[in-house]
Amino acid sequence: MKTYQVHVRVMPRVGLLDPAGQAVEHALASLGFGGASNVHLGKAIALDLEGRDEADARDRARAMCERLLANPVTEDFTIEVTA
Repeated sequence: MKTYQVHVRVMPRVGLLDPAGQAVEHALASLGFGGASNVHLGKAIALDLEGRDEADARDRARAMCERLLANPVTEDFTIEVTA
């Protein structure tokens, strides 16, 4: 098995309320950083993952996202795998 670096980005689904993003947007405006809009907060997860090949590592990372790392009802995720 080979070890791959996996980067997962989890973001709230477009069109759903993002209270944390709204709070940051208002805070930026109150600090004088006008012009910032449509702010969304998510999470970035980086891990080393063993797999037979890149596709296997991606499949395992997807399963992790579907079962734990992302809420399938309210969040979307992207996965980047590098050797």
